[in-house]
Amino acid sequence: MTFSDIFKSSFLENVSSVSILDMVLALLLAFGLGVFIFLIYQKTYTGVMYSSSFGVTLIALTMITTIVILAVTSNVVLSLGMVGALSIVRFRTAIKEPLDIAFLFWAIAVGIVLAAGMIPLAVIGSVIVGLILLVFVNRKSHQDPYIVVLQCADHASEQAAKEYLEKMTNRCVVKSKTAQKGNIELNLEVRLKDDNTDLINTLSEMTGVTSAVLVSFNGEYMG
Repeated sequence: MTFSDIFKSSFLENVSSVSILDMVLALLLAFGLGVFIFLIYQKTYTGVMYSSSFGVTLIALTMITTIVILAVTSNVVLSLGMVGALSIVRFRTAIKEPLDIAFLFWAIAVGIVLAAGMIPLAVIGSVIVGLILLVFVNRKSHQDPYIVVLQCADHASEQAAKEYLEKMTNRCVVKSKTAQKGNIELNLEVRLKDDNTDLINTLSEMTGVTSAVLVSFNGEYMG
């Protein structure tokens, strides 16, 4: 009995089912497109805490998907086993940014398309998707809102502070108000006319205003 007779499933015959040239070319293209996806992710990231490991994951995911699909396309029996094996895998990492899901599917899709031999579709499709993300994610349709927190001693100082804010901003809306004896706290949503925040310095120096705080809103906002 020879060594090859041990493998009744023709294991040794599968070694050459995918040529070395095809493997190298597919992995190089997967790496290049993975880097492209990573760069688009860097340019369009709008979250609070940037994770460099997620960007590297996009490159690795593109290449790993290419490897898996190359194996699947070379053997029908293996493809059925691969579906069963991958169906039991569960990932528990939470996705904090909704846009990250799009990048994950993008990396997986590129790996699948490349391994299937549709190189023009993978390249041209990635370029189009990248340009669309650059245009729409970085486009600002409104001015960023800010929250001004004011501490006033009486009603007169409250009115004076509100009138000043209405004059110096494009929009000024009271969001909440807390009144205690000798102290009034106001939370106002404002839209600044420019990047100048000196109005907070002026507010803090007004008679009756004991504190003035400007806070940037980092979440999603409509309106």
